[in-house]
Amino acid sequence: QVQLVESGGGLVQAGGSLRLSCAASGRTFSFYGMGWFRQAPGKEREFVAVTSWRGGSTYVVNSVKGRFTISRDAAKNTVYLEMNSLKPEDTAVYYCAAKTSDKVAWDYWGQGTQVTVSS
Repeated sequence: QVQLVESGGGLVQAGGSLRLSCAASGRTFSFYGMGWFRQAPGKEREFVAVTSWRGGSTYVVNSVKGRFTISRDAAKNTVYLEMNSLKPEDTAVYYCAAKTSDKVAWDYWGQGTQVTVSS
């Protein structure tokens, strides 16, 4: 079994910063990559960032490039999303996810953490 637990969400003013954490437990040796998604009220869940589990390569979507950074600590089985220069449109529930291969679908999901950015 795999468990992903997010933390670090909260309320922040526009221009502020937050760091989200996702602690993984269980069969993490099977991981191929981990990523972050977000879902704003009334909108579909959208992909934000991904990191490979072993090689360290990363990617973030254009809408957050230059503001968000994804990183991982393999020793702690934890992935982070550093979010700077936050905007009200970044308000969403942020979810951590993990996949066991390079297929499109993600295999495991966390419960989500709320990020609210006030103007």
